[in-house]
Amino acid sequence: MKKLVLALLFVSAAMTAQDMDVKSGDFAFLKDQKEINVEFDYSNFTVLKDKKTEAQYVEERTADLEKKAKGNGTAWSKKWSGAKDAIWNPKFLELVNVVLSKDKKDVTFQEGLSTPYTLIVQTVWIYPGWDVAMMKQAAKVTTVLKFVETANKSNVLLEITSEDAPGDQYGSNFSNESRVGEGYAKTGKSLAKLLLKKAYK
Repeated sequence: MKKLVLALLFVSAAMTAQDMDVKSGDFAFLKDQKEINVEFDYSNFTVLKDKKTEAQYVEERTADLEKKAKGNGTAWSKKWSGAKDAIWNPKFLELVNVVLSKDKKDVTFQEGLSTPYTLIVQTVWIYPGWDVAMMKQAAKVTTVLKFVETANKSNVLLEITSEDAPGDQYGSNFSNESRVGEGYAKTGKSLAKLLLKKAYK
């Protein structure tokens, strides 16, 4: 039985491999930059395998939780809404900066900066995953990472797609929002590693 569980967990992990591709542009403009402004765009993403809009997902899950226990749906919807600023954005920024710092690179990614260039992290798709005792499936986060001129954001200097960044933790993690946050952490980590290869050699 243990072997079966381990095999299933291995398959689950293998199915959540991240794919990060440079779609256009190059990294040259980043070389001498010490600070990069970051903006997060959650305006138009879908959720789950059937690609519900965020509004649909929140409405349906809220109603489902309310049926099980009155008040739980409302509490969860507030948690989901707050997770963007409280978990997802910080996780992304933390891992970008940690990886670059460990490699002794003098560059910082942060929200609210007045800098020549801005990274727009545009969320495209989220799969929250699930965790039930011995069995679980990691969250997945798909984003488009656009480096633009801050003064002219229609000028995209570099565009990278990040598909199915896995979000999971050791042990049990019953919070959808926390698992998704790990997907943003993985995205930030993978972006930083790519930048170390291409921009900050």
